[in-house]
Amino acid sequence: MEKINNVTEFIFWGLSQNPVVAKVCFVVFSFFYTGILLGNLLIMLTVSTGNLFKSPMYFFLNYLSFVDICYTSVTAPKMIADLLAKTKTISYVGCVLQLFGSHFFGCAEIFILTLMAYDRYVAICKPLHYMTIMDRNRCNNMLLGTWIGGFLHSIIQMAMVVQLPFCGPNVIDHYFCDVHPLLKLACTDTYVVGVVVVANSGAITLGSFVTLLISYTVILMSLRKQSAEGRCKALSTCGSHIAVVIIFFGPCTFMYMRPNTTFSEDKMVAVFYTIITPMLNPLIYTLRNAEVKNAMKKLWGRKFSCRLIASS
Repeated sequence: MEKINNVTEFIFWGLSQNPVVAKVCFVVFSFFYTGILLGNLLIMLTVSTGNLFKSPMYFFLNYLSFVDICYTSVTAPKMIADLLAKTKTISYVGCVLQLFGSHFFGCAEIFILTLMAYDRYVAICKPLHYMTIMDRNRCNNMLLGTWIGGFLHSIIQMAMVVQLPFCGPNVIDHYFCDVHPLLKLACTDTYVVGVVVVANSGAITLGSFVTLLISYTVILMSLRKQSAEGRCKALSTCGSHIAVVIIFFGPCTFMYMRPNTTFSEDKMVAVFYTIITPMLNPLIYTLRNAEVKNAMKKLWGRKFSCRLIASS
């Protein structure tokens, strides 16, 4: 059957139809988005200038911050602008690109978090071989794998949506283009597409989560053989990563490891993993990581000294 597509643009229902609530959300999310940009840029600057980039852990942390900025920027600016707009529209092409971008960077973040868990496993369980196993060439290859994996995942998601016919209505009960709300608007049976989408997202989410679970189980078991000081240091670095994994994987699991259905809570859950988590990542990694805090102090110390020299 020939594909029929009468839809050239979509209309978002948005976070709220109440003008007062929308204005409050505009202020709050503008503040959050600014915090995401500044916080993650600060981590990237600290890692690159604080002689931390040579360490695999901070090598991956640097790219996690980069992905956080990109991931949020796919949806947040449009969502913030729409809070003050009377009609929240997006073109069909723009919607497809937003779908691709959100899944590409979201999948890349999942893979980077998994690589960071593997890095901690090698550092704690195989410390004598750590720099040999996690050399720069291998880290670069693993990072390349995250980009390729994210691209393949998002291409599959996008291909599933692009081949669907949309003949109206065109109102999306969400604040950005995602798979489940779009499948709901398609004027054809989407059962098979929904199964493929869930299988694709579920395999990545579940596979990564199981890998993370195994890694940290082995790490925690190996810590019993270490000294109290070694346990505290290991738990300090691992604790930050575990916190990030929990607050990111929880909402993602709720959204993508389920049948092709939508719930009223979806928008609030999506806000959590598209905005709240990227905002919390810099706080979690700086407040719980002594090396990052020390590098930041040195960075600001150098800047303060330069200002004093320049003013004198």
